[in-house]
Formats: sequence, C-alpha cells, structure tokens
Amino acid sequence: MVTPLKKFKLKYADTTLFFGEKSIGNLETWVHGKQVVGLVMSRTAAKNSGALQEVLEILSRHSIVHVPYSDVTPNPYASQAVSCAELFRKERVDSIIAIGGGSVIDVAKTVSILVKSNLSPTELVKGVKPENTLPLAAVNLTHGTGSEIDRYAVLTFEETGEKRGFTARYPEVSIDDPRFTLTLPRDQTLFTSLDAFYHAYESATSLYTNMFVQTLSSEAAGIIVKTLPEALSNMKSLELRSRLLYASMIAGISIDIALTHLNHALEHTFSGLNPRLPHGEGLAILGPRIIYHVHKAVPEDSAIILKHIDSSIRPLSGDAEKAYVAVREFQNRLGLKRKLSDYGFGLDDIPGIVAYTLRMIRERYKTTPVNVSEDVLKDIILDAL
Repeated sequence: MVTPLKKFKLKYADTTLFFGEKSIGNLETWVHGKQVVGLVMSRTAAKNSGALQEVLEILSRHSIVHVPYSDVTPNPYASQAVSCAELFRKERVDSIIAIGGGSVIDVAKTVSILVKSNLSPTELVKGVKPENTLPLAAVNLTHGTGSEIDRYAVLTFEETGEKRGFTARYPEVSIDDPRFTLTLPRDQTLFTSLDAFYHAYESATSLYTNMFVQTLSSEAAGIIVKTLPEALSNMKSLELRSRLLYASMIAGISIDIALTHLNHALEHTFSGLNPRLPHGEGLAILGPRIIYHVHKAVPEDSAIILKHIDSSIRPLSGDAEKAYVAVREFQNRLGLKRKLSDYGFGLDDIPGIVAYTLRMIRERYKTTPVNVSEDVLKDIILDAL
C-alpha cells in the first residue's frame, strides 16, 4: 500500500510552492486584486486535466477577466512567446497563470518579461536582465519539468533551429496538484519522469554540484526508479503520481542550483532540429551512453544516483560500462523503444550536430564534468541512432 503524501507549502527563492491534492485552492489568495489575467496553455492539456476549469472557477468567483493563449507546443518556439506577449499587451493583462508542463511554464515566464519590457527573446538568451515583470503563477501538469520551481526557460528559435536555455525568472506562486497529472498518457508519463531522472543525474554530477544537490537528487532518483514502473502499471494512482511529482520538484531545485550539462546540451540540439522529439524521450535515448562517459569522469558522484538502479555499481571509472548497461536495460524494461533514427536523424547529421554541440558546451555548459571531444559526441550519437 502506498501512503498518500501530505500537503505542504514550500518557500524556495522567489517562489511559494503549494504541493498536494487540491492545492490549487491556494490561487484564491494570489488572484485577489487582479483584474485581467492571461492564461498560457497548450491546445488540450489544460482542459483535459481539469485544471483549466478549476482556474476559471477561481477567476469567476473574483470577477476577474481572463485572456487565453493556447498555442504553446512542445519544444516551444520563441515566436509563440512573442505572439502571446503582443496579445496580452493589447488586452492589458495585469498578471499571468501558466497551466501546463515545462513548455507552457517556460513560455509564460518569457511572456511575463516581454509584456513589461522592450526586450526580445534573443536578448534574454544573451543575458539582458529585465527591470519589471508581470506577476506569474504556474499550475504544473507534469511530473518532469522542474520549471515550476526553477528560474530557467527554454525556447527554440525558428530562424536557426537553435534551442536555447536562459535565466528567466521564478514564478511567484506554483501549484503541484497531482490530480492534474492523472490524464498524462503512458508515453508522457514515461518521458516526463525520465526527464526528472536526468535532472537528478546531471545536477548530481555537475561541476557545480554540492552535498545539498546530491541529497535532493539521490532522493528524487530513488523515488523515480521505484515508483515509475508501478505508475506505468497503475496509471490512475494518485499516490504514485504524487511521488513522481515530488521527485520532479526536488530535482527541479537541484538543476536550479547545479544546472544540467552534457545530456541537455546534446538533446537540445536534436529537439531544436526536430521539435517532434519529446524532450524527455530525447534525454532517455541519449542518456545511457552519456552516463558511460560521465561515470568514467566522476564515478563517485555518478554512483550516488545509479545505486538506485543497480546497487552493485561501484564509484569507480571501471564500472562505466556496467553503468551504461544498467541504465539502458532499466529504460528498456519501462518500454523505451525508439531511437533518434525514428525521428529522421542519420549519419549525415552527425558532423553539424557535433560542431554545434561542442560550441554550446564551451559557451554555455561549463558544468560538464566530461572532457568532451568530437569522438565522445560521435560515440554517444551513434549509440542513440
């Protein structure tokens, strides 16, 4: 029997997060005094989860006008944030509620900046800081993002195909209500949970890691490894979804502190070129061979996470192949079947992807513990094709 998680309130950085069943009721206080709220959503998830209806009921009780924007797609484009900001500026929106997973929350973070400034997404990527932002709340619908508790956003720029992460802002209030994850289909249940697993692994093995990050990351990984197989067999269990959501949230704190590295750098290259590749699936396809190289480089840090998959993996570089096989077989047992070739990638794509990823690692992923070379990247990509 799985014991339900109790509701709690967490203050982290600039975010007050409410966790637990029916925690969405805490939006009542936040919306007080607001007049026109912009709702950022994808096309169907907010409605299908039931979250949209509950948000609308809260807004109605306070006689607050709402302006919907529901064109956010997975691996969202910067142009979506620009279009949404133009709409919200025109409609004189005074605050924003994101209702969705990482893509939606990332767009909403960006929009909350753009509406109050003359900045562009490109300037945000370059590190230009805004002076003002609109109030922002996030109602999270997946157990994989971490975006409800961290400061980062990721957008894809159509003109170049580049998928870029940047420091945006924290939501003021975030809602982690596990009821809204129950409608996630099997694939998204798997992919978002593996996204959270790689958040835990990369932050624990980052050059910026520390004891606090590794404590959170180990707990998150342990929950995911134990709970995800059960959740895939019992998709309507609120208790199991609660545990996955909690793991995702604390892994989000881990990446907020220690960031990600090689897997996210490489996956962003692939899903930027083909946005049909789900982010979590891309991480999982690339992940086992990346873990081989990371375990060789920082085996003690790596073993802190991988012990939850195979307790016999030692904190020694010589166990890198064992680590690779253990993670690959764990994911295979969960039903991860596709490869990068299923998304149209082939041998001809390797040189350009390698060159771009090397540049990104040099410029933006200084957290990477591996001495990344062309040969290392080719080895990872060939394994994932």
